[in-house]
Amino acid sequence: MIEVVGLTKRYGEVLAVDDLTFSVRAGEITGFLGPNGAGKSTTMRMVLGLDAPTSGSATVSGRPLSAQPAPLTAIGALLDAGAVLPSRSACHHLRALAASNGLPCRRVDAVLEEVGLAAVARRAAGSYSLGMKQRLGIAAALLGNPPVLVLDEPLNGLDPEGIVWMRGLMRRMAGEGRAVLMSSHLMSEIELTVDHLVVIGRGRLIADTSMSRFIAEHSARDVVVGSPDAASLARQLSAAGAAVRVDGMNRLAVSGMEAADIGAVAARRGVELHELTPRQTSLEDAFMTLTRDSVEYSADKDAA
Repeated sequence: MIEVVGLTKRYGEVLAVDDLTFSVRAGEITGFLGPNGAGKSTTMRMVLGLDAPTSGSATVSGRPLSAQPAPLTAIGALLDAGAVLPSRSACHHLRALAASNGLPCRRVDAVLEEVGLAAVARRAAGSYSLGMKQRLGIAAALLGNPPVLVLDEPLNGLDPEGIVWMRGLMRRMAGEGRAVLMSSHLMSEIELTVDHLVVIGRGRLIADTSMSRFIAEHSARDVVVGSPDAASLARQLSAAGAAVRVDGMNRLAVSGMEAADIGAVAARRGVELHELTPRQTSLEDAFMTLTRDSVEYSADKDAA
C-alpha cells in the first residue's frame, strides 16, 4: 500500500502540495482527482522518489521507495509513456529496465504479451502510435510484478478496445490484492473503474471517500418529467413546493419531490406523462461542484 502523511512541497513561494495525508489500500483502485495545477503530479513524483518533499513522508509497503533494493518489484509507475528512446525497440527498452532491477528476461516476454505488443516488440519505439507507446509504458509498470501501481492518465491514446482492456487490467490487478492509484481527467472512466476517491485542490485534501459515498454526498437528485402539457404541469408542481426547470422540449427537471408524488399530481390534474425518470447527477457534476473554488486555470477567470 501507499501511505502519504503530512506531505508538503514548496517551490520557492509556491506551495504545490500542502500537508497531504491519504492511503492507497491493497485490493482497491483509488482514483486520484483534482483540477489542473492541484498538485497531483507533484504528489505522485514524491511517492516515486523523483522529487523530495519539503516535509512529510510517502512510503510504499512501509518504506520510502529509495530504500527498496529493487524498486520495480515494489511499485510500477506510468507517468510519461513517451519517455523512451525513439531508436530503441520495446524489447530492448524493457530488457534494460529488467537488468537494472535484477529481473529475468522472461518477464519482458510476459509483459509484452500482456499488453499486446509481442508482435511489434522489435520495432523502434519512435515508430509507435500514441496508443502503442501507452501500452509500452504499462508494460514497464508491470515488469517487476509489483504489489503497487501508480498510473497517471493510463487511458491516454488508447482506442475503445484498449480502454476496455485497461479497465479490465486494473480491476484484475486490484482483484489480485494489489494497490492501484489511478489519476485521470476522464470522469466517466473513473466512475466506471475506481472503488475509492482521493480529491485534492490547490495542494490540499478535499475528499477521501468511497466512490458511492462521494456521489451521494456531492451530487443532487432530480426527476426528469416528460409531458405534452409541460408548462401547465410545471405550474402545478411549483405550487406544490417543487423546484422546476425546463430540461428540453416538453421536458422538466424537478427536484424536491419524489417521482411517485409527481405522478400523483399529474394524475389528479389529468396531465398526460410520457416520462418520469429519477436521475442522480454524475461523478463529473459532483467533482465540478466540489472543486469549483479550487480551479486555478479557468476560461471564465481568464476572460474576467
